[in-house]
Amino acid sequence: MRLPKGTTMFDVIIAGCGPTGAMLAAELRLHDVRVLVLEKETEPVSFVRIVGLHIRSIELLAMRGLLERVAERGRQRPAAGFFAAIAKPVPEGLDSAHPYLLGIPQPVIVELLEQHAAALGADIRRGCAVAGFEQDSEGVTVELADGERVRSRFLVGCDGGRSTVRKLLGVGFPGEPSRSETLMGEMEVGVPHEEIAAKITRTLTLQPFGGGMYRVVVPAEGLSSAPPTLEDFQKQLRALAGTDFGVHSPRWLSRFGDATRLAERYRVGRVLLAGDAAHIHPPIGGQGLNLGVQDAFNLGWKLAAQIRGWAPESLLDTYHAERHPVAEDVLDNTRAQTELLSPEPGARAVRRLLTELMDFNEVNRRLIEKITGIGVRYDFGEGPDLLGRRLPDIDVEHGRLYALLSRGRGLLLDRTGSLTVGGWADRVDLLADSSAALDVPALLLRPDGHVAWIGEDQQGLDVQLARWFGEASETALVDAGGKVERDGVETVF
Repeated sequence: MRLPKGTTMFDVIIAGCGPTGAMLAAELRLHDVRVLVLEKETEPVSFVRIVGLHIRSIELLAMRGLLERVAERGRQRPAAGFFAAIAKPVPEGLDSAHPYLLGIPQPVIVELLEQHAAALGADIRRGCAVAGFEQDSEGVTVELADGERVRSRFLVGCDGGRSTVRKLLGVGFPGEPSRSETLMGEMEVGVPHEEIAAKITRTLTLQPFGGGMYRVVVPAEGLSSAPPTLEDFQKQLRALAGTDFGVHSPRWLSRFGDATRLAERYRVGRVLLAGDAAHIHPPIGGQGLNLGVQDAFNLGWKLAAQIRGWAPESLLDTYHAERHPVAEDVLDNTRAQTELLSPEPGARAVRRLLTELMDFNEVNRRLIEKITGIGVRYDFGEGPDLLGRRLPDIDVEHGRLYALLSRGRGLLLDRTGSLTVGGWADRVDLLADSSAALDVPALLLRPDGHVAWIGEDQQGLDVQLARWFGEASETALVDAGGKVERDGVETVF
């Protein structure tokens, strides 16, 4: 593809401006990366489907100072009843300052994340569909549907389950095709909850959301392939339960299949995949949007490091190494949940057994941690259990930890007062705080909030600083005892 003279060169082109693409664009802009986001739709999505932000996604929003504006447009509900819609209370011991689900209309979360990316300087263009691309040793040339060509150093496909980028890249998407379709919607009911509980079957789900609203899930078998209507839900409920429970006033209605697929690779050269372009699965447990947003947080700082020139050689490859197993686990738990909703006698027996086991708090908590993303542990090698896990939003001397991560940089939290980030000070902040609510001497956090090192030895710290943040820079060194003030917090380098 030959480019016209004067063609603008971007650092990263992102195909797709859903939650994953918008979040990735914002993460890159925190590091002054030149980003172009191409969205094939001319207008944002208009259907008002409510999506749930799970605990880990809420924590990530808090890290970047976004939670307050998102929370005011959403509604909190308890972090319970997610796994196969088995009704159990919130487990004890959820280690998070945000142990709840945040329900929010999908158009609203897309709008807020897109506004956030644009405010940071991302170039977002609607009505621009990717038609082709070629990559070479220096970059990627992208051809749009109207024939225009644009150039970047990297291309990221965040363009959904039918991803054009993934197909053109030739990456396999193995898994199971859709075998059946299901209707899902949120609506009010006209009967008491006790009447619903008495007539519920394993082939349908009516899950209360409060205020008379229920999430209703029923099979689509026997219905046309047209967009679902309230009458479709009423018909299926009457067939399955002998009553339609007086459902009315739907907030949103949708149809989905149970296809489950995972891309074989998340990176081929200078082209990467994230979100639904990399993995699809049924929406049981509400994990899809969350998985994509968390992909973006994992990839953003690594791709920015590559572009800024300080990334260690293998850093960008850790994106696939870390996120692919997480997606595998999500696909497996959605497969398990799908089986638990089956009307077959064997599946119903397993569901009864699991329902009993979930009375043990440890079992209930393990499943909720899996669904909400706070149980993820990346493999950083041998070490304490906290190594590789995300650090909760703990108390520090001047407030909360996550407020110190808004710039997307690493952070050394030192309770000993004897450590330094030295030549990594241009990439990693240091908070010397003996009062921090930790039971370890010091730890190193990556920009995505995962613990990369635990200890009190400067030499061991330097090894891990180099592993995650590249070579030390002489220009980043600050005189011993030097201090900087950021957001009212005195940070010692």
